[in-house]
Amino acid sequence: MSRRARTDGELAEVLRVVARHEQAKDAALELGVPAQTVSSWLAEAKRRGITIETKADIEAKLKTKVKTLEAALRSAQRENDTAEEIRRRVYELAERSPEPPEWVYRDRGASGKRGTPCTIWSDWHRGEVVRAEEVGGLNSFNSEIHDARVKRLVDRTIDLAFNHMGRAKTVYPGCVIMLGGDFINGDIHEELVENADRTTQQNINELTDVLAAALETMATKFGKIFCPCVVGNHGRATRKPRMKGRVYTSHEWNIYCNLERYFRKSKNISFLIPGETDAYFRVYGHRYLLTHGDSLGVRGGDGIIGAAGPILRGAMKVGRSEAQVGKDIDTIVMGHWHQPLWLPGVIVNNALKGYDEFARLALRAPYSRPSQLLWFTHPQHSITGRWEVYLDDRKESTVEKEWVSIQRSE
Repeated sequence: MSRRARTDGELAEVLRVVARHEQAKDAALELGVPAQTVSSWLAEAKRRGITIETKADIEAKLKTKVKTLEAALRSAQRENDTAEEIRRRVYELAERSPEPPEWVYRDRGASGKRGTPCTIWSDWHRGEVVRAEEVGGLNSFNSEIHDARVKRLVDRTIDLAFNHMGRAKTVYPGCVIMLGGDFINGDIHEELVENADRTTQQNINELTDVLAAALETMATKFGKIFCPCVVGNHGRATRKPRMKGRVYTSHEWNIYCNLERYFRKSKNISFLIPGETDAYFRVYGHRYLLTHGDSLGVRGGDGIIGAAGPILRGAMKVGRSEAQVGKDIDTIVMGHWHQPLWLPGVIVNNALKGYDEFARLALRAPYSRPSQLLWFTHPQHSITGRWEVYLDDRKESTVEKEWVSIQRSE
């Protein structure tokens, strides 16, 4: 919420917070603003005739709650609480996320069924700015473009599932949406902060709304949604990566917990938010490990095969170490590397942000259209249909092309 509440809903929510406390300074602490700011809001509410009973719009309530939770989270972190304690005391959630819902792993693989759609949403980098003139005119990116691409992601995923893999009347048991981290620009590098079009706090507020709307829309089409969540490296609250407290010192963990709290009364949307960087779950017995991709125990790449080498080496290390403690894995799903790769036992997601200055100048990486990956997990055949959901606004060619042609030598 801005320093001056602008809507009736925002002011009504402030009145509700104040009503829970005996003194205005305690309410100010919960809201994360100075006491005089709260006093000015109360005066404005009185002047406009707003009361606690004034109906608050959902967006205002959500933004105010984010502000409240951020302040409480900072306090909890100062006290060195564990992630479980923060979930219970700050977010009013169970100490640990519940087990995946039954529909995710129950075998419904009758003949002709297409299985369950699975997708990974990661590397959105909201708030970052990419200027076309700095990447050879190949891409532009900012918060407005980000939000437009998220809408395309939802619309095109639905289109692919119901008009290409299936028909309009196809019934799926649900959809698994893996939230793979790096959703915000973050403050981890000076050049990112200097060139951003949103602050981290603005991104937390606005991205929560964007994700909530996207998940609600997906639920209206697929019926049920299951969201395993892991944090990335750009959303961390510290300049240098930490091993201790890695998860709950991430702004993305804050966003995930707030989304789980927002949807906690929903019977159709559920979350798995582990206290570590990896999420384990099964879809029809197929064993998935979701991780961001920055903690594979490997570094660097190869000038010929690019990131495939370190990714496969890292996947082998992760698979071996997890197998030793009884966690066998069929497929590792990750983001981080900003390129789409379907490798043996590994799925690597592309970036919604698309081609950027680092890829062009530091890596000299080949151009890649912004996209996110979609595939289907079948009870008998495991991973089947695989799609790359393109998110740019490229126009389809109107030039007619032959269905098939043969290139002949001159």
